[in-house]
Amino acid sequence: MARKNASSIADEEFEAAVREPAAAPSRFDDTPLDAALLDAEDEGESPFLRGQKRVPVRRGALPRKTLDRVKSVLWLLLLAGIAGFIAVTLYRYATQSWRFQLDSSDNIELVGAHNNITRQQVLDVFASDIERNVFFVPLAERKRQLEQIPWVESASVMRLLPNRLRVSVQEGTPVAFVEINSRIALIDRHGVILEMPAGQQVSYSFPVIVGMADNEPLSTRAARMKIYGKLIKELDSGGTQYSRDLSDVDLSDLDDVKVTVADPKGAVLVHLGSSDFLERFRIYVSHVQEWRTQFIVLKSVDLRYQHQVIVNPDEVSTPANAGAPPLSAGQGGNQTAPAANQHAATKKITPRVQAKPKPQASTQN
Repeated sequence: MARKNASSIADEEFEAAVREPAAAPSRFDDTPLDAALLDAEDEGESPFLRGQKRVPVRRGALPRKTLDRVKSVLWLLLLAGIAGFIAVTLYRYATQSWRFQLDSSDNIELVGAHNNITRQQVLDVFASDIERNVFFVPLAERKRQLEQIPWVESASVMRLLPNRLRVSVQEGTPVAFVEINSRIALIDRHGVILEMPAGQQVSYSFPVIVGMADNEPLSTRAARMKIYGKLIKELDSGGTQYSRDLSDVDLSDLDDVKVTVADPKGAVLVHLGSSDFLERFRIYVSHVQEWRTQFIVLKSVDLRYQHQVIVNPDEVSTPANAGAPPLSAGQGGNQTAPAANQHAATKKITPRVQAKPKPQASTQN
């Protein structure tokens, strides 16, 4: 009996011990850390906290930075492909569409041709381009061909979409007459020979350039015209306008430019050398009357030498006045007269004696 009671008491204590932990958490509601510690004690584990279990992350085959670069390249390739497709489409449309075809000569606009360049001369250059696509017209080649037309100093060609061309030309400006193969033509500052305008009445007042040939290269004529331009500029500087008195300008030897001066008492050939044209010509103007009183005929004067002037270098003339002051002997028996200081020249040539009248009247073909 006593054993039975003891067993019953033990069972009651065991059941109380089992129920007691269920109420224990109520004492630790305010402290989650204590509750965790209690759980650890109940489980018989370490009283220290454990970290939460990490969730495994699945990684891709390429790093994120490399993946971004690949995406950028793919976008660029896509955009390049779209741009290429658009370009090819536009090219085919521009080269094959009838809208860009040069239908007739009416689609060619000419600007700058006034007196000496005809529209027909320009259209002859573009004859092979009629009914051709405007993008296939070789502009550089047509420009070169236009500048080969007489009186065309420069030219330009532009496309005006959809199917027009604009041709702009600049006419050459003559600066002198030129004697070529016993005929008289005009010449511009670049050495381009310009024929007299056909069927037009024009008036020019220029000296006649001699010593040129039509078979000379353009570069040679251009060099001669550069000396001619320098001569005219110096003679007209300061308002002197001495170039108006010139009849001929001989450019056959650039080391000795010779000018024929139209004088009522007789034309005179003056050697001016290759520089100081104005200074030397002023010596001629200052002494020409004096020389005429000393010589029966005044044909030519050489002003190239220092401290002396050679009068009639190819002739031996007799002084008109026996009482005139004696003259020093020049080279080859030529007579010389004192003059102002001159620069020495390295070459002496046979001068042109015959003078040509200065063209003043209008010319008409």
